[in-house]
Amino acid sequence: MDFFTPIVDDPRSFGQVAAANALSDVYAMGARPVTAMNVVGFPIKELGIQVLQEILAGGLDVLREAGVALVGGHSVKDSEPKYGLSVTGLVHPDRILTNDALRPGDRLVLTKPVGTGVIGTAVKRGKAGPGWEETSFASMRALNRTASEVAQAHSLSACTDVTGFGLLGHLTEMVRASGVAATVFAHAVPLLPGAMNAATQGLVPGGSKANGTHFGGWIDLDPEVDEPTRALLFDAQTSGGLLLGVPADVLEDLTAELDSRGCLAAAVIGQVTEAHPDGHITVEP
Repeated sequence: MDFFTPIVDDPRSFGQVAAANALSDVYAMGARPVTAMNVVGFPIKELGIQVLQEILAGGLDVLREAGVALVGGHSVKDSEPKYGLSVTGLVHPDRILTNDALRPGDRLVLTKPVGTGVIGTAVKRGKAGPGWEETSFASMRALNRTASEVAQAHSLSACTDVTGFGLLGHLTEMVRASGVAATVFAHAVPLLPGAMNAATQGLVPGGSKANGTHFGGWIDLDPEVDEPTRALLFDAQTSGGLLLGVPADVLEDLTAELDSRGCLAAAVIGQVTEAHPDGHITVEP
């Protein structure tokens, strides 16, 4: 189950992003989502039924695209709108993707660009450039279904989705759970249009800053990695992409299939270097 408060102004768009985000946890485990239930907190007297109807319609848009049946839901009165889904999926027990299965030699592949956090802050402060919001929304709205299917087709084992802890935060969880060390090449991380501009202006949300503080103990950042880039590597994402651990012998075929099937990114951003009992990440420029 996953839900959150609005991150865009348009109610239907909010519903679409929230639904894509909730489905992502199932895709990240290599599963096929089958059913979903709405989870709603809403100030009905203040905002009115039409706004709620638009949010729910947005969620249904995404569920229909994903081939998922909406089977019910639950709502409560709340002072602030909240929407998401409780999702049930199916996967064979021997084919579950997990965040503790990285192995030395694996390449790290990211399937969406990062930067939704800083761009969202830029939008809120009226400092977003042309097209920033639209491109960020399109990324958040996009399902991780294709990336999950490609991962399954190539018999991968290690995967997580990149959301609130940011790229380095979620990778920290992976290396610690897997008992490995990894290197990330900062220049290889794909960014949304406007993300670097926003980070350079210091438009960094509080959650992204907290990620750097919380996960910093497991990460060595090269001094040549500048501050805006560091902020983006920790940027708290909404409905981000999948981060895959890919054996070297299937890397070329996998990235080619991600590209051919229209994934927003198929970026090789680093590799797992060795076993490490506590987990460790090195970030190079």
